[in-house]
Amino acid sequence: MNHQIIFDAELLRRYDKSGPRYTSYPTAVQFHTDFNETDYRAWAKRSNETAKPRPLSLYFHLPFCDTVCFYCACNKVVTKDRKRASPYLGRLHREIAMQGELFDRARIVEQLHWGGGTPTFISHEEIQELMNVTREHFRLRDDDLGEYGIEVDPREVRPETLALLRSVGFNRLSMGVQDFEPVVQKAVNRIQSEAETFAVLNEARALGFRSVSMDLIYGLPHQTVESFGRTLDKIIGAGPDRLSVFNYAHLPEMFKPQRRIRAEDLPSPQEKLNILQLTIESLTQAGYVYIGMDHFARPDDELAVAQRNGTLYRNFQGYSTHAECDLVAMGMTAIGMVGDCYSQNQKTMDDYFAALDTGHLPVMRGITLDEDDKLRRAIITQLICHFALDMTVVEHKHGIRFTDYFATELIDLKVMQQDGLLELDGVSIRVLPAGKLLIRNICMVFDRYLRAKQEKRYSKVI
Repeated sequence: MNHQIIFDAELLRRYDKSGPRYTSYPTAVQFHTDFNETDYRAWAKRSNETAKPRPLSLYFHLPFCDTVCFYCACNKVVTKDRKRASPYLGRLHREIAMQGELFDRARIVEQLHWGGGTPTFISHEEIQELMNVTREHFRLRDDDLGEYGIEVDPREVRPETLALLRSVGFNRLSMGVQDFEPVVQKAVNRIQSEAETFAVLNEARALGFRSVSMDLIYGLPHQTVESFGRTLDKIIGAGPDRLSVFNYAHLPEMFKPQRRIRAEDLPSPQEKLNILQLTIESLTQAGYVYIGMDHFARPDDELAVAQRNGTLYRNFQGYSTHAECDLVAMGMTAIGMVGDCYSQNQKTMDDYFAALDTGHLPVMRGITLDEDDKLRRAIITQLICHFALDMTVVEHKHGIRFTDYFATELIDLKVMQQDGLLELDGVSIRVLPAGKLLIRNICMVFDRYLRAKQEKRYSKVI
């Protein structure tokens, strides 16, 4: 595929509006409490009874952080008390056992991810025990061919931490960096040195981690094109396998920690655009491939290979190389996808504990997808992963006539075609280099719930 990106500032300004990141479709805004534990159990049972049960993907949410980063919008528990993890892990072990009973033991776990929070907040003994409990109830791979990843905070990596993670089965890690500039780090309450960051990268490589990813954020207080360029130069020099460069969405009314960030310290919209342009130009010139939705990878990284092969997928952890998996999500607020449903666990620790203490799975809400949902999800996934769509493939798989079913959507797409975002030829949609940064906008055209103008609260696309 053509990996070229064109940065058109005028187009970006014109299309810059709020919208979903499409880690699922329908998005979590559509989840409802009519969907409950009984529904989830029924879908798990059905998933075992299909002609060819799908492999599994496991996600574990470990919410604890030692300190709060002011930009953070994650579901987390900020505490200095390491003992607070113990009662949570006890319930998580119980949920693992309950979930494990629902799925045929022959189903291999192809993908596993620990997120948070800061998963490395817990002790080495707790890390070992959590993986042991998981192996007791699920069939994990023992050949290192699965995609087993963990999010690490370089400030929370103790001696032997990475060696332990590698020994229990992890082969990928991602770490937050955000920005190396001291004034920016102070403003967002994340003081992290270059030395400790790159020490983790180098040790991970020495231990044989197959992919190391770093996260950056643009739009943070005091950032300028010049200052962010210095961080980019250092990151490029270190050469991680993947990079995620996220747009900071300042929503202090929704996320309390962000109230500690002064709006007047944030870069202007134009400066943010300039930073984004510099980022794209710097990373592509350094040989990174733009995967989509803020993600870059080296050409030989599995994400880039999967995109070239047409097998790239997107789920709640972002882009993935494992499309055909049922996602079993465990821990407070975790979102899973089993069969044709999405489910989300209880959001507060008290409610999460209460459900498990009374013998129930902590399912809080969810949704069962209808045929229209599945059709639109397939289209959005294809576009957001591969920037192209073959209408005839969709027609054959879903039994529709594309131009009739999506007559209204095609009218909107023709406007985007006139603006140079994409090409329509009657049988396909092809996103052009100027439209790749606006892929969320293109996908939003196919979002039936947005079209119905239901309540939505999303970050800006740029």
